[in-house]
Amino acid sequence: MPSRNPSRTELANAVRALSMDAVQKAKSGHPGAPMGMADIAEVLWNDYLKHNPANPNWADRDRFVLSNGHGSMLLYSLLHLSGYDLPMEELKNFRQLHSKTPGHPEYGYAPGVETTTGPLGQGITNAVGMALAEKVLAAQFNRPGYELIDHHTYVFMGDGCLMEGISHEACSLAGTLGLGKLIAFYDDNGISIDGEVQGWFTDDTPKRFESYGWHVIPGVDGHDPAAIKAAIEEARAETEKPTIICCKTVIGFGSPNKQGREECHGAPLGEDEIALVRETINWPHAPFEIPQEIYEGWSARAKGEAQEEEWKDIFADYREEFPELAAEFERRMSGELPADFLVKADEYIKECQDKAEKIASRKASQNTLNAFGPLLPEFLGGSADLAGSNLTIWSGSKGVTAGDASGNYIYYGVREFGMSAIMNGIALHGGFVPYGATFLMFMEYARNAVRMAALMKQRVIFVYTHDSIGLGEDGPTHQPVEQLTALRSTPNLHTWRPADTTESAVSWKMAVARKHGPSALIFSRQGLAPQSRDEGQVKAIEKGGYILADCEGTPDAIIIATGSEVELAMAARELLSDKKIRVVSMPCVEAFMEQDESYRESVLPSSVRARVAVEAGHKDYWYKFVGFDGAIVGMESFGESAPGGELMKHFGFTAENVAETVKKLLG
Repeated sequence: MPSRNPSRTELANAVRALSMDAVQKAKSGHPGAPMGMADIAEVLWNDYLKHNPANPNWADRDRFVLSNGHGSMLLYSLLHLSGYDLPMEELKNFRQLHSKTPGHPEYGYAPGVETTTGPLGQGITNAVGMALAEKVLAAQFNRPGYELIDHHTYVFMGDGCLMEGISHEACSLAGTLGLGKLIAFYDDNGISIDGEVQGWFTDDTPKRFESYGWHVIPGVDGHDPAAIKAAIEEARAETEKPTIICCKTVIGFGSPNKQGREECHGAPLGEDEIALVRETINWPHAPFEIPQEIYEGWSARAKGEAQEEEWKDIFADYREEFPELAAEFERRMSGELPADFLVKADEYIKECQDKAEKIASRKASQNTLNAFGPLLPEFLGGSADLAGSNLTIWSGSKGVTAGDASGNYIYYGVREFGMSAIMNGIALHGGFVPYGATFLMFMEYARNAVRMAALMKQRVIFVYTHDSIGLGEDGPTHQPVEQLTALRSTPNLHTWRPADTTESAVSWKMAVARKHGPSALIFSRQGLAPQSRDEGQVKAIEKGGYILADCEGTPDAIIIATGSEVELAMAARELLSDKKIRVVSMPCVEAFMEQDESYRESVLPSSVRARVAVEAGHKDYWYKFVGFDGAIVGMESFGESAPGGELMKHFGFTAENVAETVKKLLG
């Protein structure tokens, strides 16, 4: 006997039940948003979302982002019900150690989770990056008759996402770039943690998004499947602008005593209330019990496999007509670099060493981009309105616009935080290696997005120029002091501060080659003297720290330096000609610490306790290398406004002071 077809309400109620039961079992979580958005999710996932649960990495799938990530049980319920490899046991282990269902969606844990969300506003911003990547990739690879890349990015977001300033940065740019395949659902339930948002959030959201250039669909009943479906149809028909669908919902829908109130936002409903919910929504099943007909109503496996097979047929024809493009597309989506990149990068690095030119490392960075850019069509660069200062535009750069997305450079405008989270979305989408730049000081605006790139292990390259008090007259508001410490303290982030053109080229090579984590490249405004190296030393730069200059036998003292201070260390060594001095250049502490113990010991032998670190940043970080017996020439205060050379002398960054510091240490 064939099973009956469940109603839309029954399908949505399965999401409500799983969400409230999992939160209750975990004794923590957020049931309100999943229960309130279940009807919207049911229509979107069952009628529109193009995805294959059997292959979560299908290149042309739609992307779904839960920006209000605290409602994670909504996403986990959808993945489980639609057929992803997320068994019921994982839902029962919600928020437990080593489960695939952590408290907020974490990229890399459960299949089908497209990005880590929770820090509000970053999910919608990641989604802007995904939609941007889709548009650029389509412009680069699609050909007449072959819509190889043709998918949507759907986002759920709440009041909190819209209150966060990053949502303005991202959504403003999305409108400017005409991301017509980006569709956002605003869960307008009027409630946040502190209660009714009218006390602190009275924006006219539809007018706000109209001003960005979005298509706005206001006043949609988020519990009426017909109204939701009509809104999605309208949104999909608008191809020139991103769309926001403003859905009026009731948080905790179905809970007689807690719906519409903050009590159901971030706490379990309680056993008694859950029993009432079951009666109210007519869900007679036990916790975590889903009838077979509900599973059948939700399953997306057959439909998804058919959609992917149809796409594979298109790709097979595409490959016949455009074999080189097809191969390039597969390479880029796999994340593999061009076969000759590393060899050609090494050739360029040798040229840099042979040329031995004194230039600012930001200029050395641009020169490297000119060398590497033609080798890396996956580069998608940008700057937060500082291209002329960051020097991130290279000879082959072409701006991406709403009308022509075939370029490889994004003019992000003054949007440091937005740029960084958009780059995360681009990397998550696949097909690109994004890099974006600002002054090192303004990494502070973007810090949480940098952290998210490291948490998600994404190949994102953050370029930071004007790296110290050496930038001079702009003064302490623009002079970074503590930022290098913050970057180096971030797990899974590699921070490179090169000393000259050769180290700059190596830092770019290593950042591009690093597949499972982001890199921060720190460049100077002022010119840096080239350093002499043999072939072995050039190769050793990749290890993050190496002996740049040495002495006979065991050193009396070791000077460790980075960036612009390496030449000071070398000059100080000359002033200490009566001492046995080793100079260690350490462009990337993290790479150095990843080397085996024997290598680290060969560079910084534990027998040599007289160590001096020199860096025009906060000194505290370097105690881990010099110990309490060592000394540090560094910053303990903010900078001042004056020419850079004067500031360096004022704060003790001279060869004479470094030499004197070594002498005092040696007694």
